[in-house]
Formats: sequence, structure tokens, C-alpha cells
Amino acid sequence: MIKVLLADDQESARIGLTQLLAAAADLEVVGAAVDGRDLLDRTRRLAPDVVVTDLRMPGMSGIVAIERLMESTPRPAVIALTTFDTDEHLYGALRAGAVGFLLKDSDPALLVDAVRVAYDGQGLIDPQVTRRLVTRFAATSPRPTPPLAEPLTPRETEVLTGIARGWSNAEIAEALVITTGTAKIHVARVLTKLGVGTRVQAAIFAHRHGLVTWSELD
Repeated sequence: MIKVLLADDQESARIGLTQLLAAAADLEVVGAAVDGRDLLDRTRRLAPDVVVTDLRMPGMSGIVAIERLMESTPRPAVIALTTFDTDEHLYGALRAGAVGFLLKDSDPALLVDAVRVAYDGQGLIDPQVTRRLVTRFAATSPRPTPPLAEPLTPRETEVLTGIARGWSNAEIAEALVITTGTAKIHVARVLTKLGVGTRVQAAIFAHRHGLVTWSELD
């Protein structure tokens, strides 16, 4: 069972998120914080596996709270959730240590999948902002591809293209006509071979080194 802690200053949002995540058989919502300080306190007491936090909260912001969470032991995986997809929120959350970034109007199923992916040590970025994020971090001169300990297989290259699109494991599985479990295994192998820790780092790596181009994603 994956223990999830929520944080949002709006009661309606906390109720809605709790109902959404609690409906998944493998997720348990252990608490719902009302601001950043409450989130830190509940994290210490409840030891969640994954934290889903709003970024705009009174007092201590979600971004500052994420930075503090990264100093905690054990350290939960954090997903940033916001109404706004501004660069300030996007880059701020990821620099602070969030492994996922979703908009509040995203497909509800995407949040459930993001929690599972975060628990598995990976990250998921909302497809609505993936291109902006990758463009921002990969918009440097192309770099030679560093030697990989083991080259990607053709199937793994297809999986990497899906990652660059911002697809979830389920979406990659559907596109490649494989099971979600198999997609999960392929994603893990891709991250290992590229030497990166999250899906967004894999996407940036792919663009920087020419393994995937935007023309392949249109």
C-alpha cells in the first residue's frame, strides 16, 4: 500500500483529491495538510511514501515546503500540483526536488499514475508542460552522445520517445501494444542505461544528445 499525504489550502481541493486517490486500491491517503508548515509536521508524524502538494498556499509556500522535505529522513517523493503552469512554478518545484509536476485540470487518472510512478522512484510531468520544460533545459548546443554502458534496444528507443512525450506507463503500453508492467520495466531500463534518475531527465538527455527530436513527437 502506498501512503500518500496531501497538502492544499482549499478544503474542497483536499476533499476531492482524497476521494480520487482513496478510490485506488493500492493507495492510502494518510492525511491532508492545510499549508506548508502543516505539511512538514504531518510528514514527520505520518512518514508518507508520496506527498502531493499545491504550490500556492498561505504562509510557507509549496516550493519552500518541498525544499524542507528534501532534508527530511526518510524523504518522500514529491509531486507538485498547481493551477498555474508558469515557468516560476514549474522550474521552482523541480529545482526544489519535486519528481512530478501536474496541473489541477489534468486527467484525474494521471495523478493516480503519477503517485505510482513517484513511488517507484521515477517522475511524471504533465504532458501539457513537458515540451516547455524540455525545451528550456535542452535548448543548448547539441552535445555528442556519451558512451552508454549498454546501448538502447529499438524497443527502448520507442519507450524513450514516449517518455519525451510525457506519456505515462499506461500510455506507452497502449501505444506499443505491451502490458503496463512491461512498459514499467522498459522505462526503468532506459533510465538506468542513460544514467538518470527521473523521466524528465531522460527526456532532456534524449533531446540534448539527439536521441529524440521534436519532429518525432509531432
